[in-house]
Amino acid sequence: MAGKANAHSGAAGRAAAADHPSALRNVVLVGHSSAGKTTLVESLALASGAITRPGRVEDCTTLSDHDEIEHRQQRSVQLSWVPLTWNGIRINLLDTPGYADFVGELRAGLRAADAALFVVSAADGVDGATRLLWRECAAVGMPRAIVVTHLDAAGADFDETTRACRRELGGDDPDAVVPLYLPAHGERRADGSAPVTGLIGLLTRRLFDHTDGTRTERDPDEAQLPLLAQARNRLIESIIAQSEDEGLMDRYLGGEDCDVKTLVEDLEKAVARGVFHPVLAAAPAPEGASQGLGTVELLELITGGFPTPEEHGIPPVTSPEGAPRPALACDAAGPLAAEVVKTSSDPYVGRISLVRVFSGTLRPDETVHVSGHGLADRGHEDHDVEERVGALSAPLGTQQRVVESAVAGDLVCVAKLGHAETGDTLSARDTPLLMAPWEMPEPLLPVAIEAHSKADEDKLSQGLARLVAEDPTMRLEQNPDTHQLVLWCMGEAHRDVALERLRSRFGVQVDTVEHKVALRETFASAAAGRGRHVKQSGGHGQYAICEITVEPLPGGSGIEFVDKVVGGAVPRQFIPSVEKGVRAQAARGLASGYPLVDVRVTLVDGKAHSVDSSDAAFQTAGALALRECAAQATLHLLEPVAEVEVTVPDDYVGAVMSDLSSRRGRVLGTEQAAEGSTAVRACVPEIEISRYAVDLRSMSHGTGRFRRSYARHEPMPRQQAARVREAAGSPESTR
Repeated sequence: MAGKANAHSGAAGRAAAADHPSALRNVVLVGHSSAGKTTLVESLALASGAITRPGRVEDCTTLSDHDEIEHRQQRSVQLSWVPLTWNGIRINLLDTPGYADFVGELRAGLRAADAALFVVSAADGVDGATRLLWRECAAVGMPRAIVVTHLDAAGADFDETTRACRRELGGDDPDAVVPLYLPAHGERRADGSAPVTGLIGLLTRRLFDHTDGTRTERDPDEAQLPLLAQARNRLIESIIAQSEDEGLMDRYLGGEDCDVKTLVEDLEKAVARGVFHPVLAAAPAPEGASQGLGTVELLELITGGFPTPEEHGIPPVTSPEGAPRPALACDAAGPLAAEVVKTSSDPYVGRISLVRVFSGTLRPDETVHVSGHGLADRGHEDHDVEERVGALSAPLGTQQRVVESAVAGDLVCVAKLGHAETGDTLSARDTPLLMAPWEMPEPLLPVAIEAHSKADEDKLSQGLARLVAEDPTMRLEQNPDTHQLVLWCMGEAHRDVALERLRSRFGVQVDTVEHKVALRETFASAAAGRGRHVKQSGGHGQYAICEITVEPLPGGSGIEFVDKVVGGAVPRQFIPSVEKGVRAQAARGLASGYPLVDVRVTLVDGKAHSVDSSDAAFQTAGALALRECAAQATLHLLEPVAEVEVTVPDDYVGAVMSDLSSRRGRVLGTEQAAEGSTAVRACVPEIEISRYAVDLRSMSHGTGRFRRSYARHEPMPRQQAARVREAAGSPESTR
């Protein structure tokens, strides 16, 4: 950080694991796609000596079994872990995908980290998704800093980007978002732009020059001093405003010159408390250089200003049964409490779990208790089992290095935990614990799939189980109404990655088919019908006649069967047979092949034969009677209606309400959500919102989110119903 010694740890410290939480920093990188997060991680790894040349960041990452997918899609699709060491401090960098479909990976990174680096491109500025994530981090008090990248891009402006960050991210206290350094520019090019050649430390008033590819320190040029003085005064005032030393402001206003050491200490404390958010600049190292612009300064901020795991706190814990347990501390000697934040598979090693140790010390070959609850609806069944921990490892250099233990606050890879899934808690056998889960978004894009061949069908179940076990943002559903196998995803990119993982990792090829919604039928008016099943062809015959009436019932009533036969016209033993036949026909459907619901069927009369009547005959007669009723009446096609709540920034409320209306939705109301956001509640037919997760993201530029829940079935409009019946090969109506 500004004013600190510029020690370079080099590669010597890479192999040593942290032995105390105070020697750890866990940092997650957050930002939209193409902001430069992965490039920044590579620059930091190069500056620290974790890698020896650019382009080899994969040498110090783990869980990178999807590199082929990432190269093909030209985007990160998974959480990556890069450990490095600086000034004797172990830094665990967590690089997260910037695309909204992979928000589950982002939330896993937020769970495992104690501070966040928001990466903002000087060419693109602050997008809406970054604003939302900033507010989420603010809500839980996570310390944050901002790194501005792409300084040499066309139209890039560090000062304007900093002002945008103050405006968009500063909230009620924009003065807490202040740069620590100013870019120094070289000679102007022909197009009028000037390359960034160094950084000027505002507190030290020193220039860190990278003109010749190496970092050298000197005094700034005379022409830079006026701008430096103005920015320095603003920074000092912001630091003092957040200082815990109440007398510092009085001394400053009284004309006393605050020494740099005091300012740096107060700055670091304010950053660690999450009330001050410094802005830095960074650029990759040029060819042949070992340090990129701003990497040393950023590493010093991380080691000096970001909190240790001891300072950040631990999520609350209970027993697996839900009984409260005392709050834990980040103590290597405390009870074991660790969490699986990411699960992946290696074709040679098998399942690999990335684990954050919150309390205690995790050691190889010990037996731990694995608790997992809360996501059974997504294919993650509740379980309380004991498993033996396999080898512990961390990516160091070009290979996975075995580590002897992982202390509280550290990250580690654990091999071959057969039952542990993402979000599960690892604890001691004698004191099993369950950590409060982190918020996981609901997958809202349905993808109906079928096995491509018989060979794929044999492997499909196991492949899907492993896929869902690794990704809690995915939900697998065997729809009982449509009989489709549905994979619920976050978006189209998430879908593509899931299907590619099935193919490349689990050897299962699937085909996507049109997703169906659970339509139903009901009677629009009362009707009567007669079912006659009489056959005589020698030997034992079949004889059953029954007369029924059908009348519609309110939604949600199901099928109600009433017996009003008098005089024994239908013998008592055959009345259940009529009901069974009616219900079987109702399940098969009438006009369009969709289940019949919400009617009362009344058996009023019939005839039987002393010899030829049977259970099967009366079942058939009951079904025929119901079909005759349908032939004489108008049937309504019922469609499922969902109640949705769409939360968007105020600027998009009008567009969202108009779009919902175009989807045959009925807006129920609006209410203020978070600052600058509005929640719109509406009822919308489910057939109209199959792709709403994708459409809303496009409409709101990635800032909108929504929830849905089944409300009821309602009659489908006549024209829409006619199209559905035509597609099913049925007449528009039956009378």
